[in-house]
Amino acid sequence: MRPTLPVLVSALVALPALAQAEVPSVVTDVPPVQSLVAQVMGDLGKPEVLLGQNSDAHHYQLKPSQARDLQDADLVFWVGPRLTPWLERAIEGVGVKGQSVELLHAPGTNVRSFSAQDPHDHSADLDEDEDHAEAGHDDHGEVDQMTDPHAWLDPDNAKLWLGLIADDLSKADPEHADTYVANAKEAQARIETLDAKLKAEFAPVADKPFLVYHAAYGYLADHYGLTIMGALSPSDASTPGAAHLVSLRDEASAKEAVCAFPEANHDPKMVEILVDGTPVTLGKPLDPSGTALTYGPGLYNDLMQGMADTITACLSQG
Repeated sequence: MRPTLPVLVSALVALPALAQAEVPSVVTDVPPVQSLVAQVMGDLGKPEVLLGQNSDAHHYQLKPSQARDLQDADLVFWVGPRLTPWLERAIEGVGVKGQSVELLHAPGTNVRSFSAQDPHDHSADLDEDEDHAEAGHDDHGEVDQMTDPHAWLDPDNAKLWLGLIADDLSKADPEHADTYVANAKEAQARIETLDAKLKAEFAPVADKPFLVYHAAYGYLADHYGLTIMGALSPSDASTPGAAHLVSLRDEASAKEAVCAFPEANHDPKMVEILVDGTPVTLGKPLDPSGTALTYGPGLYNDLMQGMADTITACLSQG
C-alpha cells in the first residue's frame, strides 16, 4: 500500500527537525568559551553560556532553567573548577547526561602559575581565602591554588581549544564533522590575523609598567611581553589590605607605573584611591571575561581587541 500524500508531506516536513536533533546540545561556562564553541558550531546550533551578562565569573548562581539545560547537555565545555567552582558544584549536583570537557586540562594547553610572574608583581601574593581554598582542588590534582585559570587570554590556547572543540563535536555528531573542522580552521585563521595585529599594537608600549585590578592578565602579559607591575587584588574574592595598598602605591610611584586599570563588574574606587595623588593615570576598565560585551561568535576577538585598545590607549600617553 502506497503512502498517502498527507503522510509524505508530514515526513518531509519532519526531516529538518530530525537533522537538527542530531546536533549536540552544548552548554559553556563563560563568554570567551561560548564564543569559541559558537564559531565551531556555526549555523548548526547555538551553545548556551551560563554566566550572565555583567556577572562575576568566579561567583554565580545558576537559574533553575540553566540547571536543567546543564543536566540535559550532550557536551559541557568549561575552563574548569579553578575559574568557576560554582559550576563544579552544579555538575556534581545535577549530573550531566553527556560529556564534561575541562579545557584547562586539555592536552597542549599552556597553563601558567601565578608564581611564574615577575617577583615584583604582587598578583603572585595569593591570600589563603575561602575562595581559593574552595577552588584550589579538582579530581585531576593538576590545578592548585597557584594555577592561573584565565588561559583564554593566550591566543595560542584559544586556537588549540578550537581544534579540540571541533574534535569533541565531531565525535558526538559525525554527520557534521567536516563542518566543525572547517569552521574551527577558519576561526583559527581569524585569531592568527588578530594576534599579529595585536603584537604590532602592543609592541611600542610593552616596556611600560602598569597595574591591574586583579591577577587575571598573566597570559596576556606573557604572550605579548607586557609589563604588569602588580595587582591590587590577588583574586575576585579578596579585598586588598591597607598595607598592601600602601606598598603597591609606593612601588608604583617609585618605579613610575604609567597606568592603573579598573575592571568591569568591580567598584573602581580602590583603583582610584591607589592612583590618587600619584603620576599614575587611571585607565578605562578592562573586561577579561567579556561579560560587558555582546555574547556570540564575535566576542572572543572583540574581547582581545578591546583590551589591547584600552591598554595601549593609556600607556601610549605616558
